[in-house]
Amino acid sequence: MNFQQLRIIRETVRQNFNLTEVANALFTSQSGVSKHIKDLEDELGIELFIRRGKRLLGLTDPGKELVGIVERMLLDARNIKRLAEQFSQRDEGKLTVVTTHTQARYVLPQVVTRFKQAYPKVHLELHQASPAEIVAMLQAGDADIGIATEALENQPDIATFPFHRWHHSVIVPEDHPLTKVGELTLETIAEYPLITYHEGYTGRARIDQTFAKAGLATDIVMSALDADVIKTYVELQLGVGIVASVAFIPDRDKGLRLLDSEHLFEENTTRIAVRRGHYLRGFAYAFIEYCSPELTETNVKPVITPSRDAEE
Repeated sequence: MNFQQLRIIRETVRQNFNLTEVANALFTSQSGVSKHIKDLEDELGIELFIRRGKRLLGLTDPGKELVGIVERMLLDARNIKRLAEQFSQRDEGKLTVVTTHTQARYVLPQVVTRFKQAYPKVHLELHQASPAEIVAMLQAGDADIGIATEALENQPDIATFPFHRWHHSVIVPEDHPLTKVGELTLETIAEYPLITYHEGYTGRARIDQTFAKAGLATDIVMSALDADVIKTYVELQLGVGIVASVAFIPDRDKGLRLLDSEHLFEENTTRIAVRRGHYLRGFAYAFIEYCSPELTETNVKPVITPSRDAEE
C-alpha cells in the first residue's frame, strides 16, 4: 500500500468514477490508475469498486468504509508536513482563505492588512467562491479557513465559529420616492421592482423568507453575486436594492441612499470554518483571532482537533 494508491482511491470518488478524469487530475495514465486500484484490491483481498466490464460504477461496502480512512490518512499526511513547517519556518509559509465577494470586499480588508503587517513572509491566498464551493475546498483540504454566511453549518466534518452579525438594508437612488417615506415597511418595498443577491448568496434565502412570511409577492427583476453589481443597477434606477448593510460605504456610494430597514429583516451570522482534523499553523490561528478576538487558539484548537477517545 502506498500514498499514490490512496490518492487514486480518493480522486476516483471525486471524479465520479471516471478513470480518464482521475488520470488527468493526478498527471498519470489511465492504465496506471487501473493498475494501482487492482494492486490495492489484491493486497487487501477485497473489491473496492462495483464494476460493469472495465467501467467503475460505485463503491462496494468495504470501499465506502475505506474511503473515510483514506481521507483521514491523506489529511494527516498533509498535517505532518504543516507540523514540520510550523517549527522550521514559524513565520513563513502559505495561508489559504476562501470566502465570498461580500466578505472579501467589505469585511476582511482590515483583517488582511493587520495580518500582512504581522506576518509579511506568509503568502496569503484569498479565494472568492460560492458558499458551496467554500465547503468543497475545505473538505478537500484545498483551503485552511472558510468564511461565509451560508452552507457552512450542519457539515459534520467542518467546525464553525461566529464571526460577525449583520442585517440586510435597502438602498435607492438619492431622489427615489422611498426616501420620503416615514417608517419603511415590507409592503412599501414590495411595490417596487427589486434587485438583490443571487440565490444561495449573502442571505438571499432570508430575504425571500421575510417577504413570504408577510404574504407578499416580490418582483425581483435582477439578481447578482455581489453588492457592487447590485449598486450599479440601482444607481441606474432599474430597481430598489437589498444588500448587506456592510456593503454600503457612504463616501463611495454618493449617488445612493441607505434607508433604515434593520427592523424589517432578520439578523444574519457570517461564520468562520475549518475542516475538523486540519492542522492549522500558528499564523492561521492569528488570522482567525484578528477576525474575532474571542476566537483564540485556545478556544478554536480543541474544537477542530479530533479527540483520541473519538478515534478509538
